[in-house]
Amino acid sequence: MKRPKLKKASKRMTCHKRYKIQKKIREHHRKLRKEAKKRGHKKPKKDLGVPNSAPFKEAVLREAELRKQLLEELKQQEKLDRQKEQGMKRKLETNPDEKPSDEKPEEEFGQCKTKKAKLAKQNPKKLHCQELKKVIEVSDVLLEVLDARDPLGCRCPQVEEAVVQNGLKKLVLVLNKSDLVPKENLENWLNYLKKELPTVVFKASTILKNKKITKVKKKTAPFKSKVCFGRESLWKLLGSLQETYGRAIQVGVIGFPNVGKSSIINSLKQEQICNVGIAMGLTRNMQVVPLDKQITVIDSPSFIVSPLNSSAALALRSPTSIESLKPVEFASAILSQADARQVVLKYTVPNYKNSQEFFATLAHRRGLHQKGGSLNIEAAAKLLWSEWTGASLGYHCHPPASWTLSPHFNENTVANMRKGFNLEELEKNNAHSIQAIRNPNLANSILFCSSGLTNGITEETDIAEELPKQKESKQKDNIDNGQESVHNKEVDEGISNKSPVKEITEELLPEKSLTGEPSARSFVLGKITKEDDAYDFSTDYV
Repeated sequence: MKRPKLKKASKRMTCHKRYKIQKKIREHHRKLRKEAKKRGHKKPKKDLGVPNSAPFKEAVLREAELRKQLLEELKQQEKLDRQKEQGMKRKLETNPDEKPSDEKPEEEFGQCKTKKAKLAKQNPKKLHCQELKKVIEVSDVLLEVLDARDPLGCRCPQVEEAVVQNGLKKLVLVLNKSDLVPKENLENWLNYLKKELPTVVFKASTILKNKKITKVKKKTAPFKSKVCFGRESLWKLLGSLQETYGRAIQVGVIGFPNVGKSSIINSLKQEQICNVGIAMGLTRNMQVVPLDKQITVIDSPSFIVSPLNSSAALALRSPTSIESLKPVEFASAILSQADARQVVLKYTVPNYKNSQEFFATLAHRRGLHQKGGSLNIEAAAKLLWSEWTGASLGYHCHPPASWTLSPHFNENTVANMRKGFNLEELEKNNAHSIQAIRNPNLANSILFCSSGLTNGITEETDIAEELPKQKESKQKDNIDNGQESVHNKEVDEGISNKSPVKEITEELLPEKSLTGEPSARSFVLGKITKEDDAYDFSTDYV
C-alpha cells in the first residue's frame, strides 16, 4: 500500500547542515568578541559622586538628600491614593446598586485630603512640638542625646522639666560623638554630668548595612566609622531597668538637631532603619523601632530652639538649613566663641582682625569666587557653619569650675532618676569605652566657649505665627539662595582675577556707601563739578 503524502514539510534536517549552522554561529560570536576587544570593554558608568576637594560638597549632598526625601514622600502619597481608588472601584463593582453607601467613603476621602492639606499648611515647628509631646507621654525612659563637644549647650531645661512633671519617667544622658573630644575633657564632662543624671559614653557607627541589601561581601577589616562604642553599656542599662519594671518598656530618644539621635538607634539595631544625613532636622515624625520583645525605641523630631538664645546657640541648634538663615551673621557668632589661634592653625589661615577678614581669606584659600573674580564670603560662611554642625570637626568646651544642681531639679528627683540602674557597672563600662575610643589630642582640638543651657519651646502657644509678608520674604530668600547655590557650583576653582589696585580701592571705600547712602568721595566730586569744570589733581576720581 502506498503511503499518503503529508501536507506539511518535515522540519528535520541533516546532521551535516545542523553542524554547519552551529559552526557559522561560533565563528560569528568569535568575530564579535574580537571586535569588542579592539574597542575595549565598556562597563556601565558608576556615579562617582561629589569629590572631597569640591568646596560645596556638603551643600550639594544636603540638597540631594532633601530632593530624595521629597520624591519618596510624593511616591508614598501617590501609592496610597491609588490603593484607595482601587478599593473604591472594587466596592462599586461588587455593589453597583448601593450608590448612597458608596458616596460616604468618597466624602471621608475628601475630608482626609483636606486634613492633610491643613497639616501641610501648619507651622512645622508646631508639628515638632506635638510629636515631641507624644514621645514624652508614651515612653517610660527618655534618652537625651548630647553632643560631647558642647554637652551643656545641648541640654534643654524646659524639656527636662516637662519630663519630670509628666510622671515617674527616667531620664538618661547619652554623650554622643565622644571620638571628637580629647580624653581628659571627656572624663571631666562625665564626672560633671553623672552627679545629676546617669550618663552613658557613646560613639555611634555612621556606616551600616541596609535592610534591602542581601548580597554577601568578602570579609574585610572594619572601618573606623563602622565601629560603635557604648552599645553594650546602653543595652545593659536598659535591660536592668526593664527587669525592675517587670514588663516591656518604651524608650524615647530626644535631643537637639544633629546630635545623632537616629544614628544611635541605627547603632543599637545594627541596621539603617532611621534616616541619617548631613541636613539638620531630617526626622520630622516619631518612628517606632522594636529592638527586641521587651524594649522598643522611639525616634523623635528635634527640639525647637527659642529665639531668645544667643546667636551662637541659634546657629548650632536651629533645626533649619543655613540657606534660610543669615550665614555670615551666624558663622561669625560661632567664630567669636572659638579660640582664634587654634582656628588659624586648623584652617591654615593668617591672623585675622574680624570675621569678615577670616571669611575673605578662607574663600581665597578654598577657591570660592563669584562671577567677575570677587570673593564669595557667604559661601565661606556656609562652609564654616556646615563643618561646625557636622560630625567631622573636633572642638571641645570646658565644664563649669563648680558643680551646682540645675534649677529644674531637686535632690528627690535626682534620687528617683538613679533608682533601678546599676551605676557601678555603668561606670566600669564607660571607663572601658573611653579607653577604647581613639580621641584627638588637645593641640588638634579647638577650644570653644559654651553659651550654657539652650532654652527650647515645648508649648505650641509660645511659637509665634508667621505673617503673610514674612512668609513671602522667606520664600523670596529661599529662591535667591537657591539661585546663589546653583551659581556657586558653576564657578571655577582658582585664584581670584581681581587686581590688587581694585582690592585696595574697595577696602578704602566707606561702609555707608555699601548701604546706599552717598559717600564722602561722591559728595566732593559733585561739589567740584558745580564750582569749576577744571580737573583737580588733589581728588581721586577712580
